[in-house]
Amino acid sequence: MPYTLRIQSQASQDRLEQLIAARMLPETDKQALDKRIWDLFGETWAIMFTDLAGFSRRVDEFGIIHFLQTIFESQRLLIPCIDAYDGILLKQEGDSMLVIFKRPQKALECALAMQKSLIPYNADRPEAEQVLLCIGLGYGEVLKIGDADVFGAEVNAASKLGEDTAKAGEILVTGTVKQAAPLEGLHFEQIHETIPGTGQAFKVIY
Repeated sequence: MPYTLRIQSQASQDRLEQLIAARMLPETDKQALDKRIWDLFGETWAIMFTDLAGFSRRVDEFGIIHFLQTIFESQRLLIPCIDAYDGILLKQEGDSMLVIFKRPQKALECALAMQKSLIPYNADRPEAEQVLLCIGLGYGEVLKIGDADVFGAEVNAASKLGEDTAKAGEILVTGTVKQAAPLEGLHFEQIHETIPGTGQAFKVIY
């Protein structure tokens, strides 16, 4: 990586750490510092978390090589969808991906394209070789730290929806996504599980 890009990628993280350190000092005006942090890093993004259903069980059954194969295959299939809908892949940890989109409609369109692309892919494959995707979407103001990470209530909600709540083939969204990204012919069904960080959550019926 060129030196100037290394500076740019580290500068936001360094600045945030300085402000957080200042926030920990006695008699600090935390409200004023919080405003400075939000002024510096606050942005509005759509957040996508993906997860592969049944992954731990498959690792136990088929071993680590199969685990790696499934991850690589999911990347091959899904990253072109992310690129096509102008998503930015911030993180990949194991079988999960964190993706951000400037426009919530594109995030939802991407989620639909990803799930629909897997239907024919999985149709003729044994269960062990299928890519079974779970997706959670949130939208709202977040703290975006360069291209390294994002933090916020909608981030937490999208993570919970995508990684813990959604089942294979499902797209779950927060109420802000439902409001901000209506698509013609698409329906939303409220789920009854309480998701920290969001008032309501919905399953996309596609």
